[in-house]
Amino acid sequence: MYGEILGGTLVGVLLLLICVGIARALRRSMGEIVTDGGEPADERERGGHESSPATGRTGGGEPSSTRRTPEGERSEPAGSSRSSSEPRSDGGVATGYGFVTTKPTGLLRWFTTVDHRDIGILYLTFGTFAFLWGGMDAMMMRTELLSSQAEVFGVETYNQLFTTHGITMLFLFATPILFGLANYFLPLLIGADDMAFPRVNAIGFWVLPPALVLIRFGILSDTMAALIAPLSPSLSQLLVAFEPIDVGWTLYPPLSTQTINAQVDMVLLGLHLSGIGTTIGAINIIATVFTDRAPDVGWERLDIFSWTLLTQAGLILFAFPLLGAVLIMLLLDRNVGTSFFAVEYGGYILYQHLFWFFGHPEVYILVLPPFGLISLILPKFAGRKLFGYKFVVYSTMAIGVLSFGVWAHHMFTTGIDPRLRSAFMAVTIAIAVPSAVKVFNWITTMWTGNLRLEAPLLFCVGGISTFIIGGVTGVFLGSIPVDMLVHGTYYVVGHFHFIVSGVILFAVFAAIYYWFPLMSRRMYDRPLAVVHFALSFVGVNLLSFGMLIVGLVGLPRRSATYPIEFLPLQVTASLGAALLAIGQLVWLWNMVQSYRTGRIVMDADVWGLKRYGQFTKEWEWFEDRLEQAQRADDPE
Repeated sequence: MYGEILGGTLVGVLLLLICVGIARALRRSMGEIVTDGGEPADERERGGHESSPATGRTGGGEPSSTRRTPEGERSEPAGSSRSSSEPRSDGGVATGYGFVTTKPTGLLRWFTTVDHRDIGILYLTFGTFAFLWGGMDAMMMRTELLSSQAEVFGVETYNQLFTTHGITMLFLFATPILFGLANYFLPLLIGADDMAFPRVNAIGFWVLPPALVLIRFGILSDTMAALIAPLSPSLSQLLVAFEPIDVGWTLYPPLSTQTINAQVDMVLLGLHLSGIGTTIGAINIIATVFTDRAPDVGWERLDIFSWTLLTQAGLILFAFPLLGAVLIMLLLDRNVGTSFFAVEYGGYILYQHLFWFFGHPEVYILVLPPFGLISLILPKFAGRKLFGYKFVVYSTMAIGVLSFGVWAHHMFTTGIDPRLRSAFMAVTIAIAVPSAVKVFNWITTMWTGNLRLEAPLLFCVGGISTFIIGGVTGVFLGSIPVDMLVHGTYYVVGHFHFIVSGVILFAVFAAIYYWFPLMSRRMYDRPLAVVHFALSFVGVNLLSFGMLIVGLVGLPRRSATYPIEFLPLQVTASLGAALLAIGQLVWLWNMVQSYRTGRIVMDADVWGLKRYGQFTKEWEWFEDRLEQAQRADDPE
């Protein structure tokens, strides 16, 4: 456990440094003079964007006359008189748009906001934190696997890391990071003022931090117990009872029901809470798309990212309530003495049916929005419209429907009826068809386009390539004879990481680089972005191919020890994980430094989209913000 304490400490130190940098930026933005790009004072003195507190600037998508903020408060009209000594604030964050608002400042703003862009930033920040923490778990696991005999942290710690890594990445990183992009950009893409239910939207986010605390309370209690042991041994012993769980991220009974560890109950409650927040967010997405689209955004003009978010939300409504029911049944079995999943009644098979009826749609809940991001971003840098728009939309809906008919391919080795296995094998192979349609459309879009190798396109291409490999290896797992041979091996882990660490992660990075100028009004460091892509692409392929190959030669998964002859392949996979981790540190440095000192964006068409007719609604909104800020700077 000392190794995991050290890992948590390192994450805490890293986040502390990030917070210090953000705090410095906030102090600069809360001075009496607010600049358009948040540039330092020395740049203003050299003739940058001069501003006067008396100009009463406004920004945003509204006219520069009096307007209403998302909270319903009125800001001052442009040109109104103000005292030169009155401080001006844009809400306590250096957005660089220079508009006047009566929002609270500092932390109070973030705890009370119902603005969709603020909530999107909260989701993105939370997802990044979970990503770093879950990534630390992964690096500790790969470090352990550098030795064939579990000589670094030990078998128990490895099992705990294996459990918390999977839960953190699936429930606390992937879903929140996608919801962050959805909250920030869905209203902009469809011409809405905000999400349909702003306050409910905020609630959907604020249930996630308590869920994180509950799920990761084992490591937190371990750390607190070590700190207070000299002061209160009895309280320390109470905290030690909440050990990090080691039952696997799927929480299979009978292990999960018979393990005497109070932290298992905490994890079940945390997962249930996160499911409630996810369901709330899905309802908001559906209501927003159906009711808040601008008049000129019909279904035939709805962008691909919004289509995938709508399909994802539909899957969540059917899948997550079932997960909540399963978690409650597990809690009752553990604490009340019910027998939902009793071994003598075959309950462990019932659990797998219920869990994977949620679990496999969850894969598409995570991967459909990244598909939408690639379909949205790729044409922007190919200089042409997406090839086969309707086919991509239809394939998205087909995946959503078929995803509920493939869950039992996770159970081919459990002894279920062979006739059932054959039916699920057929549907599993069939679901590869709409996925392949997307790949062919992406490739054709690039084939007939004029490619510009910016960072967003590089990550899109990297995501497509890893998806092809991950998809093909998944088709093999859909075949009963093949799955019987490799189901319990690292082959499955390699296939899954090609999807999660490949297409999902790469599509998210493509979106972050693509929209970073819009969100911060600054440009990132492009050479560093290329370095980030190179390290990530090589790292993901070394990691995932290493696990695929070691699984094909027969190494079982979920074990901290293994025969020595598998050591070279495990070292190769660990080397890939190290390169991937270094790449994310490069990305984090790039984002923080670019937010602080990056080149200020003066032209909304940062990617040259107007030339190709790809200047979509979110960039039109951004252009309007810039124009109003510039008019406020130069009222003449």
